[in-house]
Amino acid sequence: MQQITVKPCKALRGTTYIPGDKSVSHRSVMFAGLADTPVVIRNFLYAADCCSTISCMEALGVQVERRADGELCVQGNGLHGLKEPIGVLDAGNSGTTLRLLTGILACQPFFSVFSGDASLTKRPMARVIKPLSQMGCTIVGRQQSKYIPMALVPAAQIRGIDYTMPVASAQVKSAVLLAGLFAKGSTSVTEPFLSRDHTERMLESFGVPAKREGLTVSVAPVDSLTAPEVIEVPGDISSAAFWLVAGTILPNSRLLLRNVGINPTRTGILDVLTAMGANISLENERLSGAEPVADLLVQSAQLRGTEIKGEIIPRLIDEIPVLAVAALFAQGKTVISGAEELRVKETDRLKAVTAELGKLGAVLEEKADGLIIEGGQCLKFGVCHSHDDHRMAMSLAIAGLAGNGVEITEPECVRISYPDFFETLASLRAE
Repeated sequence: MQQITVKPCKALRGTTYIPGDKSVSHRSVMFAGLADTPVVIRNFLYAADCCSTISCMEALGVQVERRADGELCVQGNGLHGLKEPIGVLDAGNSGTTLRLLTGILACQPFFSVFSGDASLTKRPMARVIKPLSQMGCTIVGRQQSKYIPMALVPAAQIRGIDYTMPVASAQVKSAVLLAGLFAKGSTSVTEPFLSRDHTERMLESFGVPAKREGLTVSVAPVDSLTAPEVIEVPGDISSAAFWLVAGTILPNSRLLLRNVGINPTRTGILDVLTAMGANISLENERLSGAEPVADLLVQSAQLRGTEIKGEIIPRLIDEIPVLAVAALFAQGKTVISGAEELRVKETDRLKAVTAELGKLGAVLEEKADGLIIEGGQCLKFGVCHSHDDHRMAMSLAIAGLAGNGVEITEPECVRISYPDFFETLASLRAE
């Protein structure tokens, strides 16, 4: 699929189940692969990124069975049972696969090498290598160990550290905490703002206490993991975000989004949209393992501009592209600050959002760390490029729905996190 055209839509209506959370799916396979009893994973996200994690874990000697009912059964060889891979580990497009597994593999008594696709070779790794090197790991990468391809040299005994992160990043935090399981002494990580805490919750589910005091979380080394028999993966709120925005800005819309994870470290999108005037309600709140979930009912509403900055940014960093679309249809100005992390995602999302929405007639001001968006804009039809970035492709689709349509080139990148996105879109059209 080289391009797809999304026609404008008068309304979206219906019910849809949100696919499994990408962050939780990654971690479920990694943690289960470090245990020594089988773990069944339900609602696993069979998207490209998560399948990269499966492939890497299989290359490390973990048995993964894909069942006909969609469940995944993972049989690991214990915390110290990973095997030296024969070939290069390919993380594909997945920064989560690369960074979290670096934390695990840099502590192993064997040699391993990571590579990935063209986009991943541009993702910064120094932020992970620095704390792991302080722990005694030896990692060598391209351009003075800033990028992959990257080699992890067999490690002797590593030591726990107290690490203060300059930027809030769940991936860096997770890499250090996972390395801490193999270290001598305790390991702690202090963040400037709280990032998503799926790793800490899953550690607890596998019998590893993750102690939190304010913005500091710490772990102690363990001999083994105590695996749950089943992991229920909640729906991904980052995927639900596209329908939350579309259901809000398209008049006469009403959508019920089933089984959405509402982990407090991920619900910045709900807080911001509600502050902007969105009509979103939570129904059937419950727990799915260690993760809170709910059904989200969204109905159309008139939005107003807002300011998005500070500690909420790590809680909605992946949702900023689609929030920029929402801001175009709001009344008044929206200012986004402190989001410079978007420049080192699958693409420079601040630049890409400005350029591609501009092709639809939108006027946005790109800042070094964010965007300034005047609301009340009218969009025209245009041909836009996804930059091979799944969140860009889906954000552009929502802009086309609410505007005058859009043709998106390289839309197949949605397979990274939401393979059925365009089919779901078609099913929810009220026409």
